[in-house]
Amino acid sequence: MIYKMILLVEDNPDDEALTVRALKKNKIANNLAIVRDGAEALDFLFFTGAYAERDHQEIPEVILLDLKLPKVDGLEVLRRIRADERTRLLPVVVLTSSKEEQDLIKSYKLGANSYVRKPVDFSQFVEAIRQLGMYWLVLNEAPPQ
Repeated sequence: MIYKMILLVEDNPDDEALTVRALKKNKIANNLAIVRDGAEALDFLFFTGAYAERDHQEIPEVILLDLKLPKVDGLEVLRRIRADERTRLLPVVVLTSSKEEQDLIKSYKLGANSYVRKPVDFSQFVEAIRQLGMYWLVLNEAPPQ
């Protein structure tokens, strides 16, 4: 069985650990790639830098993108994803703790498929991840690669 890959772009180690725990708790066994800043995310997606030798067949089924990232912020990562023919159609879920309305608006203007605020409560976070996994990895019909 080939598991669909999830790309998690998250710089906060606590939020990364919570996301990994929530995926496991929900029995979401997909391959999980984790990058910790915006520049690394772009290298991963465009097979450059440390990821130049990465298998070009391994394309994320969904990207969980934090906005507040070092080096290159999440909105710029999203802009570059949408600007490139190779990644334009990849589903991007902004998963952030930002309560800024402008971040929400900019995310959608730049082509985010979904915007989810990270719940503070762990059980609510687990449920949010369960719903994201069910929708994006099971129900959603992704465009062909």
